[in-house]
Amino acid sequence: MSHAAHSVHSMIQLPATLSLALAAWMYARGWLRIRRSHLVGASGWQLAAFMVGLSSLWIAIGSPLTAYQHELLSIHMVQHVLLMAVAPPLLLLGAPAQPLLHGLPWRSSRRALQEILGSPRTQSLRGLLTQPVFCWLAPVAALIGWHVPAGFELGMRSHGWHDVQMASFFVTGLLFWAPVIHWQSRFEGAQRWWIPLYLFAATLPCDALSAFLVFCNRVVYPSYLSTPRLLDVSALSDQECAGALMWVSVTIIYLVPAVIVTTQLLSPPRTHPRAAEIRV
Repeated sequence: MSHAAHSVHSMIQLPATLSLALAAWMYARGWLRIRRSHLVGASGWQLAAFMVGLSSLWIAIGSPLTAYQHELLSIHMVQHVLLMAVAPPLLLLGAPAQPLLHGLPWRSSRRALQEILGSPRTQSLRGLLTQPVFCWLAPVAALIGWHVPAGFELGMRSHGWHDVQMASFFVTGLLFWAPVIHWQSRFEGAQRWWIPLYLFAATLPCDALSAFLVFCNRVVYPSYLSTPRLLDVSALSDQECAGALMWVSVTIIYLVPAVIVTTQLLSPPRTHPRAAEIRV
């Protein structure tokens, strides 16, 4: 293997890439089986959303971008935004439960998984984990906790803790977006107005952290003072860029669905006979 090929190979995270490719294969297999059976829940836009979500996840944890996460805080911040605010809602929009279940290669494994998911303990745990207050607090705690300098530096020094950091961003991102994606089926009447407030409130801790990174006028994370500088960008300028990137992207990503939900809540109910068949 040539030096260049070895470099590219080392930058592509093989375990993450293979795992995501397996998930894509299982989803596509299950989606086709559902489609051929003429069952509800196999629309083309769901397939597209799931695959784009997996691609976003791969960019964050499996692509050559990961080779520069310890050199530039702005690259690290791109990963965090992808893991918390981009990949989770796209994957959830793909309604992955049934396609992934039908995509399992063995019928016995499907039955075993159905029994586990349908057990009372699993249902109780699911009820706890999908409470909107918990879904809101979990990603805020992960975001603030891992961006405290001591926590961030721990992830920078240890591959194991860095993997824990990335996993916590992704899992709490899934928890956060679950009530938003399923708001029409989970909430009724005045309760639905909590969703725009839920999304707006989530921008506040992100804005506070972003503003601190942009305006504090000092490098918050010492690790970036000792790393090789890329593109002649200073550590402070890189930090300001990272803060601005989070500020703008998170504000847009959170407020756009808030506006969409608010518009739907203010719109008069549809009277078209096929309106009941439409799902958002």
